[in-house]
Amino acid sequence: MSGKKNSRASLRNISKAQVLMILGFGFIVVAAVILVSSLAIRKTDEVLKNKVISLTSSLNVQMKLNMDSYLSRMETIATLAFGESEAYTYDATDPNNDEYEAINTEKKISERLFSLCIMENFVDYGIVYRNNRTVGKISNGTSTLFGDKIFSELSSMISRPRTNDGWSTGYGNNFKRIYYVKKVHENAVLFISFYASELDAVFDNPETLSDMDIRLVNQDKNIIYSKNTEELGSPLPTEISSRIEGKISASVLDNEYLVSLDSCGGWFVVCSIPTPIILNEKNEMTTYIYFTAGVAAFLAVLVALLLSYRIISPIRKTVSSLDDKARIDLLTGILNKRSFEEYAGNCLANSLESERHALIILDIDNFKGVNDTLGHAYGDKVLEKTGEILRSTFSDDDYLGRIGGDEFCILVNTRFDSSDKFDAFLLEKCKELSSAYHEYYSGRDGDYKISASMGVALWPDNGRSFEEMYSACDSALYRSKKSGRDTFTFYDANTESEGTENE
Repeated sequence: MSGKKNSRASLRNISKAQVLMILGFGFIVVAAVILVSSLAIRKTDEVLKNKVISLTSSLNVQMKLNMDSYLSRMETIATLAFGESEAYTYDATDPNNDEYEAINTEKKISERLFSLCIMENFVDYGIVYRNNRTVGKISNGTSTLFGDKIFSELSSMISRPRTNDGWSTGYGNNFKRIYYVKKVHENAVLFISFYASELDAVFDNPETLSDMDIRLVNQDKNIIYSKNTEELGSPLPTEISSRIEGKISASVLDNEYLVSLDSCGGWFVVCSIPTPIILNEKNEMTTYIYFTAGVAAFLAVLVALLLSYRIISPIRKTVSSLDDKARIDLLTGILNKRSFEEYAGNCLANSLESERHALIILDIDNFKGVNDTLGHAYGDKVLEKTGEILRSTFSDDDYLGRIGGDEFCILVNTRFDSSDKFDAFLLEKCKELSSAYHEYYSGRDGDYKISASMGVALWPDNGRSFEEMYSACDSALYRSKKSGRDTFTFYDANTESEGTENE
């Protein structure tokens, strides 16, 4: 009996030892997994934060460049007023002015200013003289706001002595308008104004950082621009301003906020987002990693790797978003040449012969003359407007691309249940494009009539690859140019063959 008792005791001891060994091993494995997971999470957290800071800084720099470009364009448009010599030589305060000649001169200057005013959504575009006499477009709101101090108050906004101009906002605690003022001569200043809401297009943050607040503030950290218009004129929130106090360029990340700051002339672009928002998915994954680590050793390692991958996925999405931006032509807002050829080529390569597509090449007529005579700034406006025309004419199913200086390409993918309907639709779109150029560019300056020549090729009749379609389009475009421009031509293999034989 004692032997059996000893045997059962030994078995119990072995069982206990086995349990203890399993528990010990399990504890060691689980602890090791938790430790490794913790280290991995900490490292991932560090990498993620660095990546987010870098991407946010890049976004902030892009916003600054966008703002600089926008202000520069506004300054260029303002100085176009000096194309009329009377605009900078006439002085309404001169007591020797002949009244009749003064009226005619001011009328001529006003006509010039009004013609420039329609180039942007300007509230004001005019010249104010020391005696408070004005020419051009001066809104009632501006006249009421400044009253009989309009010349002196506008003159005080000139903050750059070297160029005798300056930007300002917040006069009379009204931050809804932004002013640009330039000295014409001792007794006159030129100024333009536009609503701060016009900057919405300048400060357009990517979808992956859609929760980020982008603000433009002045030297006193008062908000000049924010998509939340209720903030205009109010100080930058303390939780944001305290993190960038005394700095002109910085990126700060702590447990509460990520804040990025960059100077823009005399103003500052400030991007901010609560840290829990940008790290929200990472925090969720961290909790899940700790939970799964206790289930089983081999599953814990697998789950940890999987979750680590999922934690990194927001960075990949953000990088992918920035890569998408690199595919866009910044001036026109449509695909650049390489991206368009890639998308169009893949689309045609994967299309069935029963499908219908069309390729259109559009070339702006007389564009070189526009650049040479009216200036590249005006040329850029033509290209910008072309992007707008294409986006308004075609749908999201179609591919739009700028493939050259003044050459654009469209792959029409809109589906119809018959070829006749597709052909009629295509003909209508070509007519719309031609009409759009007649409407927007009928020769405002009287020097050029801007129009568009187009070549059209059909899939699969005129080609079974992008290269073949492009070659057919190019031949049709040549026909349009040769026939006098301002028209569109559909590719016809018989016509091309006849043209080749005659040549």
